[in-house]
Amino acid sequence: MKIQAEALLFDNDGTLVSSLESVHRCWTRWAAEFGITAEAFAQVELHGRPAVEIAADLLPADVVPRALARIEQLEVEDVPNGGVQLLPGTAAFLDTLPADRWAVVTSATRRLAEARLEAVGILPKTLVAADDVTRGKPDPEPYLLAARELGVDPSRCVVFEDAPAGLRAGRAAGMTTVALTTTHQAHELDADLVVANLSALSALVTVGTVEISVRS
Repeated sequence: MKIQAEALLFDNDGTLVSSLESVHRCWTRWAAEFGITAEAFAQVELHGRPAVEIAADLLPADVVPRALARIEQLEVEDVPNGGVQLLPGTAAFLDTLPADRWAVVTSATRRLAEARLEAVGILPKTLVAADDVTRGKPDPEPYLLAARELGVDPSRCVVFEDAPAGLRAGRAAGMTTVALTTTHQAHELDADLVVANLSALSALVTVGTVEISVRS
């Protein structure tokens, strides 16, 4: 299978990097600090959603701003403690792409996203974070904003995601979707193409086009 595109849009956590252990550590501590029961916490979907939505699901509105500041502090402080690692194939795949052909589109805050990306040596020219949008994934707004910043029609963009919420956002934006089975099983992911991680793919860059292929 080959996919033709003008721009590639990558989720970060679970797609380019792994931060699952850090997320578990920090959110578990956060929940305890704010008196959230394990039962209530287990019912909320964490992965691929903005922290503001998670906090709003669990806490009174007047507590949410303080809770958001706290979880951001916990996660940023955890980055130097092994809080993030590159996933297989990330560095090699990104190295083949011109800086103006790709963007990172994350549900994390800009401060947290930049801390995690810097820790693993990824320096995107274009970054769309939770701070930049009013509606996070699964709403298409983050991906539509990234396409606009890159100057590319949404239909000519490919979204790379590991979470169902992100894939729904990509589809709603009218983009081709590639799912990575780094945090979910294949049957849980509705996408145009499903692969294990970025090491399964290669990219051929030509004038105006990036051709993505599955490695044989």
